[in-house]
Amino acid sequence: MVLTANHIAPIVALIAGILILILPRLLNFIVAIYLIVVGLIGLNGIYHFVS
Repeated sequence: MVLTANHIAPIVALIAGILILILPRLLNFIVAIYLIVVGLIGLNGIYHFVS
């Protein structure tokens, strides 16, 4: 199995959902980290910060 950027977002969302169910207090941190990571991946697709 080859992991690409298209595979990372659903995997992270699944893990975040499970963690939120177990520890609801983590919701703010998980959402913030998820948004930052998705934003960086999106910007990398446009500006190619990392080859």
